[in-house]
Amino acid sequence: MLTRFLHAALLVSDLDKAEQFYGTVLGLTKIDRPLKYPGAWYQLGEVQIHLMADPRTQVSLTEAEKWGWNPHLAIATPDLDAMKTRLVEHGYPVQMSASGRPALFTRDPDGNVLEIGQV
Repeated sequence: MLTRFLHAALLVSDLDKAEQFYGTVLGLTKIDRPLKYPGAWYQLGEVQIHLMADPRTQVSLTEAEKWGWNPHLAIATPDLDAMKTRLVEHGYPVQMSASGRPALFTRDPDGNVLEIGQV
């Protein structure tokens, strides 16, 4: 079962202009993440937006956790082990978080990176 947590990672060509747009123009709240990742984070209700200014978008799944390289979708589950089992049983590659936090990375059928974290 998945919960309603979502974050979107967006590649931007100019981080300063993107922060001006999301923070000043749209009025979103800039937030600090407990782990420091490159770019800027904003909150909109239950959605967190990660702005990244790195043009490299295609790296291996193992390197997907190097935030700022892969735009990706993040969702949360209360049972990460069960989700991992389901993915493996259906033939999807799974990479556990290199930082030791309860999260895994996989790719959807179109090759998009999906991060699944445990709540």
